Amino acid sequence: MSTPPPQERDKYVDWLRALSLVVVVVWHWAFTILQWKPGGPEPTSPLGFTSGLWILTWLLQVLPLFFYVGGHVHLLSWNRAQARGVGIGSFVWRRIRALAVPALFLSGVWIAVGAVVTWTFHVDWMWRVVLLVLSPLWFLGVYLVLIALLPVALWLHRRYDVLTLVWLGGAALVVDVVRFRYGLGGAGWLNMVVVWGLAHQAGFFYDRVVALPRRYDMGLLWTGFFALFGLVYSGIYPGSMVGVPGDKWSNMAPPTFVIVALLLFQIGLVEVLRPSMERVLERPRWARANAFINRYALPLFLFHTTGMAIALGLSWWLFGTLGTEIPPDLKWWLERPIAVVGPLLCTWPVIYLFGRRRA
Repeated sequence: MSTPPPQERDKYVDWLRALSLVVVVVWHWAFTILQWKPGGPEPTSPLGFTSGLWILTWLLQVLPLFFYVGGHVHLLSWNRAQARGVGIGSFVWRRIRALAVPALFLSGVWIAVGAVVTWTFHVDWMWRVVLLVLSPLWFLGVYLVLIALLPVALWLHRRYDVLTLVWLGGAALVVDVVRFRYGLGGAGWLNMVVVWGLAHQAGFFYDRVVALPRRYDMGLLWTGFFALFGLVYSGIYPGSMVGVPGDKWSNMAPPTFVIVALLLFQIGLVEVLRPSMERVLERPRWARANAFINRYALPLFLFHTTGMAIALGLSWWLFGTLGTEIPPDLKWWLERPIAVVGPLLCTWPVIYLFGRRRA
């Protein structure tokens, strides 16, 4: 019997996965404001100083989309591995190792640098720098937990199908009720697994969503939008999908039920845009760009704060400038398109040395 031809890669999935990582990187490079205080550098956001700008986070906070696409990719990879006779334990371990090894290497290097600088030069705030550089890796930690829970997620998917999504969404809402109504703030951290687990589990339904008639895509988009509107303007939840100075709490740390609405909105949006983007990605130039970005997206994310730290250190050494006036002025906003150049130039050699192999 002849072997069936291999399934063609979904270029749109590749594009969404890379785009979600690149958006996070560019956001950090362009819109992180550093204030230098006695305890060391402290980051803040321009969203806290510009009225109404938080609405952009409904599009630019793309981690729900990343977890959604990740769930789809994991299901596809598991189906292929299972067909080759690979067990679920081996599959999960290989996935964890592929992500954990570079992340642990990066963490180890920065901890060593922090220890050497602190003990040699008695610079107490160096640990603050190490924390800032490594802090974006939190989502990889959550991602690794979801990979470890993949056997449970796959069983729930086979056994209960879409009910799993309903239960996870309900659990996220219950956690918010306990957190906000009864003042048990610590309970909110359960949503680090529940909300992101829901986004990851939703990726198991990717093929079904793609197969739906286009009017259902609009239905998802508007359902998510109206849910976001209602939740935000209820006065319970902040409008921003990232932490903003002055807000009573963040929708991301830990995630709230608002992120579930954001997930629906973003799934609907990317499906509405699918026909146009698929035509674009078929063009040779865009196809090459898509392949290039995908090759380096994860290394770029892993090392982008390292490159940013190097760029800021060089700026301080060469020009004596570090930090930004608060609130940011017009000049700062006009400089945003070129603010990514220094971190990019400093990140690229790090990727070349340590991150060329795709994780």
